[in-house]
Amino acid sequence: MKAIKIAMVGAALVWSASAYAAGDPVKGEQVFKQCKICHQVGPTAKPGVGPVQNNVVGSKAGTRPGFNYSEAMKNSGLTWDEATLDKYLENPKAIVPGTKMVFVGLKNPQDRADVIAFLATQHGQ
Repeated sequence: MKAIKIAMVGAALVWSASAYAAGDPVKGEQVFKQCKICHQVGPTAKPGVGPVQNNVVGSKAGTRPGFNYSEAMKNSGLTWDEATLDKYLENPKAIVPGTKMVFVGLKNPQDRADVIAFLATQHGQ
């Protein structure tokens, strides 16, 4: 009986951790509103203070057309996979010292997962 309880608690912890890590693009769109001060998404998006975020998931950092990146970002060698985006969104300056991005980061892991899920749905030019 004790082994069953331990197994159930373990399964619940694994399930809750994976559910927590999964992003919700609808919630991510809401969180992304604070990013829209600098970044655009969608078919009519244009670079502004920050680069366009269409097709960002899986792309190489510092290579988006029409944006003047810092040398630090251009030379970072990063690819924007989910893990790298998560770390960057948590603390941009820690991941790319010298980045022009002034945003201090999203401290809530679920908010980051949600934004990444939202960005994964953004395709366009």
